[in-house]
Amino acid sequence: MSGVDFGHRVVILRRPRASVRFGVRTVLVCAALGLAAATFAVLGLGTGEFEVPPGEVIQALAGQGAGATRLVVVEWRLPRVLMALLIGAALGLSGAVFQSLLRNPLGSPDVIGFNTGAYTGVLVTMVLAGRGYYETAAGALAGGLAAALVVYLLAYRRGVQGFRLIIVGIAISAVLASLNQWFVIKADLRLAAAAAIWGQGSLNTVKWEHVPPVAAALVLLAGCLLALGPRLSLLAMGDESAAALGVRTERARLLYLVVGVALTAVATAAAGPVSFVALAAPQLARLLARTAGVSLAPSAVMGALLLTASDWLGQRAFAPTQLPVGVVTVLLGGLYFAWLLTGPMRKASS
Repeated sequence: MSGVDFGHRVVILRRPRASVRFGVRTVLVCAALGLAAATFAVLGLGTGEFEVPPGEVIQALAGQGAGATRLVVVEWRLPRVLMALLIGAALGLSGAVFQSLLRNPLGSPDVIGFNTGAYTGVLVTMVLAGRGYYETAAGALAGGLAAALVVYLLAYRRGVQGFRLIIVGIAISAVLASLNQWFVIKADLRLAAAAAIWGQGSLNTVKWEHVPPVAAALVLLAGCLLALGPRLSLLAMGDESAAALGVRTERARLLYLVVGVALTAVATAAAGPVSFVALAAPQLARLLARTAGVSLAPSAVMGALLLTASDWLGQRAFAPTQLPVGVVTVLLGGLYFAWLLTGPMRKASS
């Protein structure tokens, strides 16, 4: 059945024990963003030193075409493109979670220090246990959770207010950034070079064996968000309103905090600290979908689009020199950040 909810057309699918409700515009926006992400994915698979037309890219993905084309498209380029889509979706979801929890567009893991904490965990792991993929993933998760715990405890005053947590997070991020620099300076030359390159955020070293763990982690964490139900939207209304509707606010906030940090850690472990995607994706998705609050699905698809497009731009803008994807996202995100911060001034002058 369909209906109208606060001026937005919605579709409700009812079942004996459950119902699913979604906005028509949200679905259309997700479809359009998904199509744009798929377009950049095809461009990423087809462009490079070995050019492949879009038609042949699709044939290679279907297991057809010349063997050399399938080798380039499927074996060499597809893992990188898939990883860009997965990591972008993870960052988009993480940003949506934190911006909803904190009720602030600056509530992003790369602004409040969780990205930096994950980077610190990776640096410590590199020094103590080497540079293996799973060791790096464990270090990123431990560092991100530790940073989140410190920020949460320092910001807690009979509850957690979003603005206070952001200010504390920015301060902790500055401290951790200095600590990271100290680690790089004190490390041996080879490790310091690897850490510096990795710290820019790059997909250059992605291989097929890296894709399944990231995909499995993303599916698991997205399932956790679904299992938590509508609590995130209720928390976005404020603690008093959420508590009046039966939500145990601090417990729910902690659960969302853990899931959001885990999403950030998954992305950081796979590609390094990629900035600004988690900040921009939820806001851009909200503008397009015209939703009352931050929505998870459009944020995930927008994140996938932003990172896939940024990676393609980093590869092709100054070819044959390739820029790390984190450099491109910082450039684009910095412009968006400036626009976001000057928004109140534009409104005041109009």
